Amino acid sequence: MSLLPIVAVLALAGVAQASDRPVSAGRLLLRDATHRRGAAVRIEAKREPTLVPGSLTGDPRQVGALLEIVGGGPGDGSTGYVPLPPEGWTALGPFGAPTGFEYLDPAETLGIRRVRLETAPGGGSLRVSGNSAELPYRITQAQTAIDFRLTIGADVFCARATSFAANGPSRVVARKTARPAVCPPRVARCGNGIRDVGEDCDDGNADASDGCAPDCRLVDAAAACAGSPVASGDALAVELVTDQLDSPVFVGSPPLDPRRLFVVEQEGRIRVIEDGVLLSEPFLAIDDLVSCCGERGLFSIAFDPDYAVNRRFFVSYTDNQGRVVLARFKTSEDPNRARRESRRIVLRIPQPFPNHNGGQLAFGPDGYLYMGTGDGGSGGDPQENAQNPTSLLGKLLRIDVSVRNRPFRRVPPDNPNPGAGPKLGLIWASGLRNPWRFSFDRSTGDLYVADVGQNAREEVNATSLAASRGANYGWDIFEGSACFEPEPPATSCPPGDGFVFPVLEYPHPEGCSVSGGYVYRGCTLPDLSGTYFYSDFCTPFVRTFRGFAGGVAQEQRDRTAELAPGGGRSLDEIVSFGEDARGELYIVDRDGELYRIVPGG
Repeated sequence: MSLLPIVAVLALAGVAQASDRPVSAGRLLLRDATHRRGAAVRIEAKREPTLVPGSLTGDPRQVGALLEIVGGGPGDGSTGYVPLPPEGWTALGPFGAPTGFEYLDPAETLGIRRVRLETAPGGGSLRVSGNSAELPYRITQAQTAIDFRLTIGADVFCARATSFAANGPSRVVARKTARPAVCPPRVARCGNGIRDVGEDCDDGNADASDGCAPDCRLVDAAAACAGSPVASGDALAVELVTDQLDSPVFVGSPPLDPRRLFVVEQEGRIRVIEDGVLLSEPFLAIDDLVSCCGERGLFSIAFDPDYAVNRRFFVSYTDNQGRVVLARFKTSEDPNRARRESRRIVLRIPQPFPNHNGGQLAFGPDGYLYMGTGDGGSGGDPQENAQNPTSLLGKLLRIDVSVRNRPFRRVPPDNPNPGAGPKLGLIWASGLRNPWRFSFDRSTGDLYVADVGQNAREEVNATSLAASRGANYGWDIFEGSACFEPEPPATSCPPGDGFVFPVLEYPHPEGCSVSGGYVYRGCTLPDLSGTYFYSDFCTPFVRTFRGFAGGVAQEQRDRTAELAPGGGRSLDEIVSFGEDARGELYIVDRDGELYRIVPGG
């Protein structure tokens, strides 16, 4: 069993009847790695009346512990939360009747080697030691005050130093600190290395050039994880973000905005969730411009890579004439309200039938906007659009949208056929039936395309971005890797040369409409990194795979059971996944619920 810090932190923060255990530190020593003798931590408390036999209520072998050392003023150091997982703890004293507990990490992974907590009739002791540069406390100035906290279940052992025998850069020493009357509540502070509510990031320093500004604003995506808690292992669960949405179909975030989610509702609204709270007023409402519903509606939103500067975002929807529209908008001075009047039409694509509208938008790692289009609808692609190079239907388009004036787009010069014209030159790949959801791996740039099947099978395609240039995914010559034409089921297949085949496919009736997702590259679950999530609208399983060596999905797993919400709730119509600015993933249930994927255990 591993301690999952994010879960523990939230649980401990909500303990209403925490048991304060103030202690007097007979010795407190902190050195950081810049000191000539190297990094060190020593905290010793002896003959403490709070540590008498029978006084320990929490067993760290079961619940683990959290240790925190934090300075009291701006610029003071902080360890952030240091997790001490259950497997590192052993009992002291007789078997079945422990008199204390000891934590040991010979590798000093987070700068702590040993924590020893022992009871005795006249008062027990608490000792903390370590000698590793991994200890995240940095001493760049004289410290204002230093608070020490060790939390085990509901027990909070605390000490506070306000006067020092030595106090300067790289080293602090305090002796015989006064025992506080109560353990002071933990105060969120920018610069303590812990990302608190209201902060984009917190890397514990005042360096303005490392991506996390001194005021804890995120200015570079490279620092998106600064201060975020980390869990070990890949056990999963979900937590409900909101159940107050109206037919949600997509969720996303601007690149440098980790505190907000933007949820697309099918009828024509985009809602904002800020710091976990669904705002009452929509970010954008274009219900009157959108034809809905069935397979029509407002489909997705994509934020310009320079959104923090130009405030531009793009949406796709079906208009009142049934055409698929790509439109550009700008956000107002109020970051939670778009300027409806700023709409600029970038592209309109006529649809011969009301289904198979595609609709996904995403900016690629190259800065261009990608747009998926369906084959025009009906069934079996009766107009042969997907294989027709003179039709925009059944395609993946690649568009330069950094154009100020009409037509607000241009053909990227390295598209497969830029000379085909201002519209047909946008075609990047072909042979798609209805690529409802596709995504890019934010680490590798690889492209994952989930294409909804006809009557036999669903498919997920994955290639490098370079390999997707000019790719033909096969529809409607193939459905997945099986023959579809000339007459389904075809008795003979054409040669497979020149086609891109799925890395994963599954038959009906396992599902009927694949909902593609994302490769996890978030902060909280590093052991999950590189894992792709997908589902099906008709059969709401959640499955994953990691990697596609040899053109085959690797490490396939079914995650449905562990991601079941519980509490009388269920995943019913998984229409989409979503990714926030930190790379954490979400599940969109069209019945009105949005869930966040979190550590389980």
